[in-house]
Amino acid sequence: MKADIVICGCKILTMSHLDIIDQGIIAIKDGLISYVGREAEAPTFEASEVIDARGNIAMPGLINCHTHVAMTLFRGIAEDKELSVWLKETIWPLESKLKPSDIYYGALLGCIEMVKSGTTCFLDMYFHEDMVAKAATEVGMRCVLSPGIIDAGRKMLGRILLKGAIKIIEKLHELDGRIYVMLGPHAVYSCSPSLLELIREKTIKYNVGVHIHLAETEAETLNVKRAYGKSEVELLNDLGLLKPNLVAAHCIHLSDQDIALMAKNDVKVAYNPVSNMKLSSGVPRVKDFLDAGLIVGLGTDGPASNNSLDMFDTMKFAALLQKAWYRDPRVLPAKKVVEMATIDGARVLGLEKMVGSIEVGKRADIILIDVNKPHLAPLHDVYAALVYSARGGDVDTVIIDGKIVMKGGKLETVNEGDIIKKASEASQGLLYRKSVRGTSLEGFMK
Repeated sequence: MKADIVICGCKILTMSHLDIIDQGIIAIKDGLISYVGREAEAPTFEASEVIDARGNIAMPGLINCHTHVAMTLFRGIAEDKELSVWLKETIWPLESKLKPSDIYYGALLGCIEMVKSGTTCFLDMYFHEDMVAKAATEVGMRCVLSPGIIDAGRKMLGRILLKGAIKIIEKLHELDGRIYVMLGPHAVYSCSPSLLELIREKTIKYNVGVHIHLAETEAETLNVKRAYGKSEVELLNDLGLLKPNLVAAHCIHLSDQDIALMAKNDVKVAYNPVSNMKLSSGVPRVKDFLDAGLIVGLGTDGPASNNSLDMFDTMKFAALLQKAWYRDPRVLPAKKVVEMATIDGARVLGLEKMVGSIEVGKRADIILIDVNKPHLAPLHDVYAALVYSARGGDVDTVIIDGKIVMKGGKLETVNEGDIIKKASEASQGLLYRKSVRGTSLEGFMK
């Protein structure tokens, strides 16, 4: 049998009904997984490239369900502040200075950071998402983009941003099978009901999803309750947005009734444990979400509030935070956390038929993890090793859409050193540049 790439000799975490395959082999042809099974039972393959993966774990690429990737430029600038202060005093003023080129270099830096730590697909929300698409395409990643939309009491502003988001959909949605687009209303508190209704109409017309921050802080949740006499979840339900294509990030301050209503409507949740802790926003009740039947994926949030895009780091905190919150070590076991970072993440993004598991017919988004490391030995429980012991730096090889993007820890698609230099220069330039009205949230709100 012919193949483009054959990966052999590895332990395979399929994240499917096949579970774990020891001494396995994976064949890739035309970007698709054409064979997966035990090496001893496999047919003979004639391949352009054979990867000897003995001593490696092969698994689906990790999926980051909520981030603002270009905010790599703000990493380390605003530290140890609560969310409202963090945004108003530092982030929004800096965002008012952003140019498309800044976002491009910030996104490039974020993409290479994600690839090098095993992430192959991400859901983003930011401005100038065409620049993020450009960066992701050059690096070779798969992504879902949600151009940020806000009106902040200014009706015309919301319509302008929505119009721009529609242009992004028309230009980029389903581009080359790797770029997808959702609409990204920033949050219930920053978008008027009339704008949210208009967004709902556009999602129906263009058959796309919605990505929103939901119940992230207690103050925002209380303000919405006072303004509308109902919770954020109830308001979204009344507006017709509480649907299976809604990805709700954070979901910290929810009532039992909110959770039940979300589960009834099959809303998807993006759990961001590190930024939730760092900004002291609170702890989402993930066990309750899962018990209610909600599908939950993992997100890093932006690299300014994390400060990392390493999903292995996020997996560990995701598990530990829930165990501490519920005071029960059985809560969120390691295997479930790996599911959340792979197949459940694909379900959150609506891409589960394409990626998220290693199965014949799916796109070949696969990472190899070198387990010949002191901190990964002995390897008794592979899921526990990945969640509690592994690090992003253990990722050796990354294949996305059947193409090798990184091998032996070295990027194959872009110049890592050049990108680090240019992104650092862009970040430094922001500190001394005057504001550019109309380029970002702060500029819009003035």
